[in-house]
Amino acid sequence: MVELLAPAGNVESLDAAIGEGADAVYLGLKSFNARLRTTNFAWNQFEAAVDSLHRQGKKIYVTVNTVCEERETERLYRFLSYLNEVHPDGLIVQDYAIMRMAQEFFPNLELHASTQMNVESSAAVRQLQKSGIKRMVLARELGLDEIAKIKRETGAELETFVHGALCVSESGLCLFSSFLGGKSANRGMCAQACRRFYSADVPGGVSQGYYFSPCDLQLIEKIPDLIDVGVDSFKIEGRMKSADYVGSVVAAYRYVIDHYKEDKKGAIAAGKRMLASDFARSKTTYWYNFDSFEAGVNNAASKILNPNQAGGTGIYLGKIANTKPAPKELSEAIMANASPDTPVEQLRIKMACLKGGSYDPDPGDSIRLHKKDDTGRVSHKIKSVEVEDDGKRWIDIPSGFNEGDEVYLLQIKSGSKHYAHVLPNDIGRFRKQPKDEILPVLDITPVAKNELKYAPDGIYVQVSSISDIFLSQSLNPVRIILEYNSETSYDLLNHKTVLPFSKKQIFISFDPFCSAAQEDKLNSEIEQLISDGFVNFVANNIAHLQMLSGKAVNVIAGPYLYTFNRWAVSWLENQNAGMFIMPYENSRRNLEATYEASVRSRVIVPVFAYPTLFRMRFKLPSDYDFTYFEDKEEKVFKVNSTADGSFVMPEEPFSILDKVNFITDAGFKKILIDFSKTKVSKSQIKAIVNSMTKAQPLTGISRFNWKDGFYSPQQMEEYRAANERAAARNAAAAKPVVKKGPVNPKKAGRKGRR
Repeated sequence: MVELLAPAGNVESLDAAIGEGADAVYLGLKSFNARLRTTNFAWNQFEAAVDSLHRQGKKIYVTVNTVCEERETERLYRFLSYLNEVHPDGLIVQDYAIMRMAQEFFPNLELHASTQMNVESSAAVRQLQKSGIKRMVLARELGLDEIAKIKRETGAELETFVHGALCVSESGLCLFSSFLGGKSANRGMCAQACRRFYSADVPGGVSQGYYFSPCDLQLIEKIPDLIDVGVDSFKIEGRMKSADYVGSVVAAYRYVIDHYKEDKKGAIAAGKRMLASDFARSKTTYWYNFDSFEAGVNNAASKILNPNQAGGTGIYLGKIANTKPAPKELSEAIMANASPDTPVEQLRIKMACLKGGSYDPDPGDSIRLHKKDDTGRVSHKIKSVEVEDDGKRWIDIPSGFNEGDEVYLLQIKSGSKHYAHVLPNDIGRFRKQPKDEILPVLDITPVAKNELKYAPDGIYVQVSSISDIFLSQSLNPVRIILEYNSETSYDLLNHKTVLPFSKKQIFISFDPFCSAAQEDKLNSEIEQLISDGFVNFVANNIAHLQMLSGKAVNVIAGPYLYTFNRWAVSWLENQNAGMFIMPYENSRRNLEATYEASVRSRVIVPVFAYPTLFRMRFKLPSDYDFTYFEDKEEKVFKVNSTADGSFVMPEEPFSILDKVNFITDAGFKKILIDFSKTKVSKSQIKAIVNSMTKAQPLTGISRFNWKDGFYSPQQMEEYRAANERAAARNAAAAKPVVKKGPVNPKKAGRKGRR
């Protein structure tokens, strides 16, 4: 029997999901999950949920689907040990470190590969099956035929998304939010750059729109087909959505699953009617209904993108025009009636007047508020509406929102239901928490004599075309990394060019998205490349590890096989990766913490790149007649639409060229200058050489996360508290002292040190 899997972003959504017939729920705790901005569950709530759902014969999965820095590995180990005691039905994971730790310490934990792990082929599935992964949450960019192929060839347990918000970028490969300020999508901090309003330079002027804000997925009419091809679990996205949303969507899909066999057309029609109150974005079936891979690449954009569609979820209610304090009795009533897990920021309310919408919300309606600087989004159920004599309407909102912030309607009151509580009233007996356990030391494999002779110290240059190999010679690279794309593959396979480097001096780097429709062709081409004499390959997808397994080649783990900690490195070592290219999001501090001095010769450190921020599995529509676009902060980006997909990059490169001496002195003697997706020029090469030799930074660059690392809300709170304490001390020190009599030196001294 197929499983219907629903999101539980909070206790109310858990009740709605189970109340409407979900077979299982997935939820996150307070860390290591990709929806840190939602409420999430406290330890005792989670333990109580596991107990209650198991009594009902339901399943519960925990999202542990973010990457982990080296300094966090001990906390991750303690978290896994806690989950091992509580016994959820599965962990949805992204970081290879979790697989490595589970193999070593927690073999009874069932692991599911998150969509963030970028799994879209039979080869990737087979590689993960060898590591004990039980279920694969497939990438959302796949069509029905591709899913059927994976099931047919692997027999694996498959989970697919069927409803909810989509990422415009291929799953797990988005760097945009991280590039804007360290808020990494791979760390649960996505700032949703795809939903932003952009201005683009087009012929004849400037055009504006939500160019990269995708429609929402809705596959309710595809449920019978997906069941027929063997999908095991249907996943509804929405851990940041309201309980009303979760309940209505679960009810619709439950109905179709239960009734399609007796009346397929009628069941689907009924399910669609039940979704009519889903006030989300316009809907798409995305990669379904295409006859071929080429048709999908050429036409999927028109099914997923709508520049005129606002980035927010729901019906637009307008912007906050004015605010005022909430009545005292209303604030007190909200405090008194709130559930224990309600976030504090939602308990503190004020009144707001909206302007610009076409609907007047009423008490009981669910709304979603978006900060104008895109730093926060919160769902809220309206408790009170005040209407003044002149018709001006005031609604209650969370106090953290202000004038200019946008508001959307998620659910009208008539759609609200009351559900039986999953959690018992008294959860005091559930007391398990992570313990202060010590993570055993793990050493990366020492470098054997002559092991890395294929990869000498020095400058590595990555390019996207054969012609750029020739231009790059002036940098005196010890090795060339050549991106394998539709252009370079043709040249290599048909022997069109005599290369200025030997085949042993060239590393061939594969694209991080490896789909079921392309894997057989790539597998065949790898065989030809090896027979032609190429022996060095950069793997950027788990599928590549499988394809290269058992062959007499050197495997380098590329920047998209994320190595943010030594446990992830160790797992990749066990898959025969001998070297590692640092992920572009990484920081110097974390790089040095991950690799001890004795193994730093295994690492290639990027010091210059135009990192790809969005990777889209389609060409952009023909009316996207622009290359450059900018956001409201006037930061400029460029987009490149090709036969291999579309790619968004920053106008300003990532560069730490002026830090090369420090990097090599620290033992990282292999550095990478990455020209991927760009054209190499002589002037650019001259500037790069000057920056390195003179140790002077290039102008107009980004340091990405090299210096400051990932954004951390906890760290920011600690900084804020420290600054407040320092300000208080300074204010106290500056305050004049009025002497009223003789001062006891001893007492004065004690007072000064307090």
